[in-house]
Amino acid sequence: MNRRDFLWNFGGGLGGIALASMLQAEGLHHPAKAKRVIQLFMSGAASQCDTFDYKPALLKRNGEKFDPGGKVELFQSVPGAVMQSPWAWKQRGQSGKWISDLVPHIASCADELAFVHSMVAKSNVHGPATFMQNSGFILPGYPSMGAWISYALGSMNQNLPTFVVLPDARGFAPNGAGNWTAGFLPAASQGTMIRASSANPIYDLFPPKSAPYITPESEADTLRVLNEVNRQHLTSHEGDSRLEARIASYEMAARLQLSAPDVMDISKETAVTRALYGVGDPVTDDFGRNCLVARRMLERGVRFVQVWSGADNGFPRRNWDSHEDIAKDHGEMAAGMDKPAAALIKDLKSRGLLDDTIVYWTTEFGRMPCSQGSKGRDHNPFAFTSWFAGGGFKGGASYGASDEWSYKVAENPAYCYDVHATVLHLLGIDHKRLTFRHNGIDRRLTDVYGEVIQGII
Repeated sequence: MNRRDFLWNFGGGLGGIALASMLQAEGLHHPAKAKRVIQLFMSGAASQCDTFDYKPALLKRNGEKFDPGGKVELFQSVPGAVMQSPWAWKQRGQSGKWISDLVPHIASCADELAFVHSMVAKSNVHGPATFMQNSGFILPGYPSMGAWISYALGSMNQNLPTFVVLPDARGFAPNGAGNWTAGFLPAASQGTMIRASSANPIYDLFPPKSAPYITPESEADTLRVLNEVNRQHLTSHEGDSRLEARIASYEMAARLQLSAPDVMDISKETAVTRALYGVGDPVTDDFGRNCLVARRMLERGVRFVQVWSGADNGFPRRNWDSHEDIAKDHGEMAAGMDKPAAALIKDLKSRGLLDDTIVYWTTEFGRMPCSQGSKGRDHNPFAFTSWFAGGGFKGGASYGASDEWSYKVAENPAYCYDVHATVLHLLGIDHKRLTFRHNGIDRRLTDVYGEVIQGII
């Protein structure tokens, strides 16, 4: 047996060895506070000044000319009047955090949440800005945060994917599967998409009913021959991770045929738990089902789960892009997201999983404090809010601030690089040391930027 065959047979492939040993051979860079991450992505740009960034000036000056000084840069409109939020605001929990009535269930978790009110994006266009929040770059082709974490830490359960994506049941966000790509990392690091609300959640996992000649025995024989052919091909194509990823995907598919039905079967949850997530309610069922399946994956060892709210599928809007009517559009989106997101935090906490699980809520940019038309809000890349829970984050804390309008950052600007550096830090990884050589450059998730946000950990 030559060296490559030995490594393949006993290490699961060269890519698998890299995944398993890159950090673990020397231990993590420092003690980790978290083991896993769930990212809740609000596609379309959720409005910070209607959810978590309370500004009394918008109430006092509602209807007045919006004049923050200097030219106001908008995406597709001219500045309208100052527009207060359609929802009332209240102080929540012992922390006294001001949160809008748009998200009353998340508001009930205020003391668990750490807010960053000074997020800034480098683009006010959905596609590039969504890329940036996921990969750190506004251009396509770069690995997503989930892929970097998958590459760095590897799997905690060989029977389930390391990185799972649960898209909105109505469709994809801008960029589609490009948001969870492995880019130039080994192909096995990319996200595995699962449609939790679909009758067929994982495409081609089981043989079609029209092919009764495909049996477990014939599948095993086919995989055995395919493995032999692939291994022979691999020896003459060193350095090409695509074949290794394909071999790994076949092996994972075989394991998923046993493990996936169990993890997807939410009927095993109690009626109380299903109701907590809003499963069965037409308003909350899709996002609630995704959040509940995500929790089942996290507790079974999936390392990174991404759950999407919002689909880029035209009109009527089914995402957070509320140009025409913020009350209607955000009202509908929040009604489906709020209860399941809060349930996820409460459920993880009740099961003892929140302490080492990072819950990360974000969007690609924010919205303007002035009106577009009479009832909508235009894009605002200059200030928006993300929040975190669990996994070493400090509940009830806030970092950074926008100006009195919630128009631009006034204190401690934070970019995706800082968020990514902070998440990696809590996973035990120094973001400056997590690199991959590509085209002569030592690439990293945080590019040449990034500082750990100490104020919220």
